[in-house]
Amino acid sequence: MDVIQENLQYLMERHKDVYEAYTNYGKIIHEKEGPIEEKNRWLIKISISASLGYSYALKTHIWKASKAGCTRDEIEHAILLVAPSAGFPRMMEALLILRNEFDEDLNRKD
Repeated sequence: MDVIQENLQYLMERHKDVYEAYTNYGKIIHEKEGPIEEKNRWLIKISISASLGYSYALKTHIWKASKAGCTRDEIEHAILLVAPSAGFPRMMEALLILRNEFDEDLNRKD
């Protein structure tokens, strides 16, 4: 189990009511009526997480976006859109996280 899942498990066990309230809130936002399709919601969350520098949230959102059918290129585009608003360094860090999540060889010499 990775550190993100372990921390979530800790919250679920130690603060069950908080976790359940948060989960219910998330379900209402994601599953109730709204004009934004699921794939686009995850791409938005990727951009928000990248902009704010929330690396663990970004990893989770990349995974969930992939599961929802987003392509790697769509995810990368959402990350590239971060640069003009939140800055080039935030975008580059998020791009590195994306590449790590897709197990790309970061030490490759072309």
